[in-house]
Amino acid sequence: MVAVLSLSLLAACGKKEEAATPETNDTSAVVATYDGGTITANEFDMEQRVMKFLYPEYAQMMEMDDFKDYLVRQEVAYEYLSGKASEEAKTEGAKVATEQFDKMKASVQADQWTEMLKAQNLTDQNIKDYMTRIMTVIKDKETGVTEDAIKKEFETNKDQFTTASVRHVLINFTDPDTQKERKKEDALKIAKEVKAKLDAGEDFAKVAKEYSEDPGSADNGGLYENTPVSNWVEAFKEAAKTLPLNKISDPVETEYGYHVMKVESRTEADYSKLTDEQKETLKSQLAAAEIDTFMTNELDKIVKEVNLPKTDKAEEGTTEGTEGTTGTGTGTEGDQSTETKTDESTGTDAKTDQGTKTESDATTGDSADTSSK
Repeated sequence: MVAVLSLSLLAACGKKEEAATPETNDTSAVVATYDGGTITANEFDMEQRVMKFLYPEYAQMMEMDDFKDYLVRQEVAYEYLSGKASEEAKTEGAKVATEQFDKMKASVQADQWTEMLKAQNLTDQNIKDYMTRIMTVIKDKETGVTEDAIKKEFETNKDQFTTASVRHVLINFTDPDTQKERKKEDALKIAKEVKAKLDAGEDFAKVAKEYSEDPGSADNGGLYENTPVSNWVEAFKEAAKTLPLNKISDPVETEYGYHVMKVESRTEADYSKLTDEQKETLKSQLAAAEIDTFMTNELDKIVKEVNLPKTDKAEEGTTEGTEGTTGTGTGTEGDQSTETKTDESTGTDAKTDQGTKTESDATTGDSADTSSK
């Protein structure tokens, strides 16, 4: 979870400067006490409003006591770690946060941005402050990341940097016109019909526009161009990595349906060819993993008391019965129900790329420009 909240934006931090009001004027109740500080009800309310702004998909979950408990502990972690950060990390964190904030704001129309802020009663500075806090912690943790560690992370995540241009035709297990389930044998029969046409020399783009039920690529002739293979679900990814170039595949089954594929080009990952930006992404991933380890192994030693008011069960409504499902460190950095719904800047909607995109598309460092990631 911590990785999601730090890397889907690859920005997110800041000691809350609620306008210019000094902290001594905050007379709200203390909801968490930790070594060296406290979190007040007003501070936690600000945290939740910023979270709802950046991650609106969590809004309903934020009404659940278990999730609130996780969020206040996460706030403690970042407050504590940012307080321990070096001055260099604080300076660099503020710089990166400002850059990411500017990209995020530029990706949204001005009036929409204003309405989004208004909905949560926030200012630009509130968002910047939150982003600065988390980026400060990330930059501080990055200082301990070695070149050898980056190389090892690269070897573990090569797929993140291997790209391919793939055309495909998807025949869904659900009929898109009727929304009724389609038998596997029926879907496979159509997929084989598609392959026969392609083997006979028909134009792939034309066939894709006629047959493909992937709204993310059908109108583009079935093409995903220069895409990281890690974006795709496992079976599709493996085919994209291993199929001979420009050969029409047999139907490839995924959880979405059958795909007839053709890999037009593929660029294998090579550490020596990584850009500085790509290496920084790996470094940030390692920093986030270290923060996650702190949350799992050290945070309970730091937190002295959490005293959040409990949600009245009558108000909790439909959330009752789902408690216990959130956990406090699920490792959902790759869980792409975690894609930020304010992702106006990516230019694609991963949710519409049915049958190819994994649920984890917003987890790479590239999602810094979105927001969400």
